[in-house]
Amino acid sequence: MGILSFVAFTLLVAVIAWWSTRKTDENSSDGYFLGGRSLTGPVIAGSLLLTNLSTEQIVGMNGVSFRDGLPIMAYEVVAAIAMVFTAFILLPKYLKSGIATIPQFLEKRYGKSTKTIVSLLFLLGYAISMLPTVLYSGALAINTMFDIPESLGMEAEPALWVTVWAIGIIGSIYAIFGGLKAVAVSDSINAVGLIIGGSLIPIFGLMKIGDGNVLTGLNRLTTALPEKFDIIGGPDSDVPFWTLFTGMIIVNFYYWGTNQAIIQRALGAKNLKEGQKGLLLAAFIKILGPFIVVLPGIIAFYIFNGDLANPDEAYPMVVKAVLPIAFIGFFAAVLFGAILSSFNSALNSSVTLFGLDFYKEYINKEASEKQVVKAGKLFGIVLAIFSMAIAPLLYGVEGGIFTYLQQLNGTHSVPILAIVIVGIFSKRVSAKAANIAILFSAVTYLITLYVIKPDISFLHLMGILFVLTIIIMFVVSKFFPRETDYEQEYTKQVDITNWVYLKPVGYAVIAMVVGLYIYLS
Repeated sequence: MGILSFVAFTLLVAVIAWWSTRKTDENSSDGYFLGGRSLTGPVIAGSLLLTNLSTEQIVGMNGVSFRDGLPIMAYEVVAAIAMVFTAFILLPKYLKSGIATIPQFLEKRYGKSTKTIVSLLFLLGYAISMLPTVLYSGALAINTMFDIPESLGMEAEPALWVTVWAIGIIGSIYAIFGGLKAVAVSDSINAVGLIIGGSLIPIFGLMKIGDGNVLTGLNRLTTALPEKFDIIGGPDSDVPFWTLFTGMIIVNFYYWGTNQAIIQRALGAKNLKEGQKGLLLAAFIKILGPFIVVLPGIIAFYIFNGDLANPDEAYPMVVKAVLPIAFIGFFAAVLFGAILSSFNSALNSSVTLFGLDFYKEYINKEASEKQVVKAGKLFGIVLAIFSMAIAPLLYGVEGGIFTYLQQLNGTHSVPILAIVIVGIFSKRVSAKAANIAILFSAVTYLITLYVIKPDISFLHLMGILFVLTIIIMFVVSKFFPRETDYEQEYTKQVDITNWVYLKPVGYAVIAMVVGLYIYLS
C-alpha cells in the first residue's frame, strides 16, 4: 500500500506538470528559462517554498534543533522579512530591467566583467555546495526512514551512492528537459503535500509523547526540555542572538533577494503584482515553518533521550518512530518531491546562467535561442553528473550538513548581496569597485574561516565582511568613479504596477515576526 501511494502521487505530479507545460515554447529563452513569464502568485509562492524547504533544510535544521533547540528557527522567520524587502525593493527593479538572471541585472548596472564574475560564483556555489548537499541529505533521509540499505542488502554508505544517483537522474530529467515552468508547477503541487505531510510529523510526535493528546504532549515536552524552547541563543549556540542583526540578515536577504535559484521563480512572474503576491504569501507561510523544520528535532531529543550519534538522523528517526504505516507512501512521495524540487531548481538556474551568461556571451555570440537552450541542457547534464559523484562524500561531515552549507555559502552570498544593494541605492559606484570588492570578500572570507579560524560565529564574520565590502566599493569609486550616473531603463517586458495590498500585507508579516520573537523570548 505504501509503495502504491508513493508511485501514484509521484506520477500524478509528473502528469500535471507535463499537461501544464505542453504548450510552453521550450526553444525560446523566456519559455524555457522563465516559464514564458506566465507564473502567477500561488505558483510562485509554492515554488519558492518548496525550492527552499527540501531535505537539507528539513533534515539539517532539525539536526541543529536536536542539539540546540529553537534558536535555529531564525533562518525561517527572518526569511519572511527578507521576502518582504524583496517584494518592496528588489523585484520592482529586476522586472523593470526585464532580466532572466541576477548577473544580467549586474551587467546593466556595472558591466560585463561583473556579470561574468558573479555568474561564476553562482555556478561554483551550486556545484560545490547546494546541489551535492541536497542530494546527500535527501538520500540520507530516504535511506534512514525507509531502510533502503537493508532492502538492498548493502551497507549504509554504498546504499547512499545508489539513492543519490537515483534522485539525481530523475531530478535532472525534470530540470533539464522540462524548463522552469515544469519545475514550478511540480513544486506547487509538492508544496501542498509537503506542508500537509510535514505538519503530520510534529502532530504525531506530540501525540506519542502525550499518550494520544497533542496539547498534553506539548506540555510534557516544554516541561521536560525548557532549555530547548528559549529562542534567544547564547554565545555557544549555533545561532547566537546578536547574529540576527549581522550575518543572519545577510544570509536571508541574499537567499531570498539575489540567489538565482530562488529569485528566478519571481522573475518568471506575469507581472509585478503576481510576483509580489507570491513573495508575500510565501513569507506568511514561512513564519509557520519552524513547526515543520525545528519542532521534530526537539521531539526526537525527547523520544531518544538525546542519544543519537549523528544529529542529522534526528528527523528521519522521529519519522520512523511516530508516522503510522498508512502514511509512509504519501510522505515518501512528498519528501521525494521536496528533494527533487531543490535539486532541479538549482540545476535549472545553473543551466540558465550558463546558457545566457557564458554560452551566448563568450562561446557562440551568434547562437539562436534554440542553440542557447540546447547548450544549457548539455551543461546541466555535466553538472548533474558532477554533483552526483561528490554528494556521497559528504557522509558524516563535521558540524552537520546545514551548518556546512551555510558556512560555504558565505563565500558568495556576502559580496553578491553587497554589490546588488549598492548598485540599487547608488548611481556612482563603478564596475572596478564592484569587482575588487567581490574578490576581496570571497578570498578574505575563505582565509579567515578555514585558515585563521577565529573564535566568533561565522555569521558575525559575514556581517563584518559585508560592511567592509561596501566601504571598499565606495572608497575605490572615489578614485575610479563611473563616467556617468546609472539610469535604469524600463524594458516593458511586464507590467510593474505594485500590488494594491503590498504595504499592509508586508507590514503585517514583519509585525508577526517581531511578535513571535517577543512571545518566545
